[in-house]
Amino acid sequence: MALSLLLATGAHASAIEDGYRPSPPRANLILVVKSEHRLYLLRDGEVVRSYAVKLGLNPVGPKRHEMDFRTPEGRYMIDGRNANSRYFRALHVSYPNSEDRREAAALRVRPGGDIMIHGLPNAPQKPLTYYRTQDWTNGCISLSNEDMLEVWSLVPSRVPIEIRP
Repeated sequence: MALSLLLATGAHASAIEDGYRPSPPRANLILVVKSEHRLYLLRDGEVVRSYAVKLGLNPVGPKRHEMDFRTPEGRYMIDGRNANSRYFRALHVSYPNSEDRREAAALRVRPGGDIMIHGLPNAPQKPLTYYRTQDWTNGCISLSNEDMLEVWSLVPSRVPIEIRP
């Protein structure tokens, strides 16, 4: 972080010399841009952090039904937290919303669910390079464990999430 930015946030030179780094503000919006494979944490419209992500195995297009391996597109909420999931931490996304349910009903399919933002599997079935180099989830948004730990600390419950193509 640049010295001018640290000083603008109220950090003092002695704190900088001691290795202190002020923590970023907590996010009030998560934005995922699938085409960029990026997750952005925003606070009052300003990007606080940005992370590389992996998506569903079939990442292009919106999720239409369960097991289509697509990551949904639309506006949702983070409506749950699980520190003990099968993955390194998990934030639950409120998919499907009412529009997703209507579209699935019109297609006579089930919309699916259990969409999460999470880290790597706790019991990997493949080499770690697989999870780091390609889209691999059933429709979730995956980050490195280090990035997930930071997202976990910066995202309170009930934060909106927008997932764009």
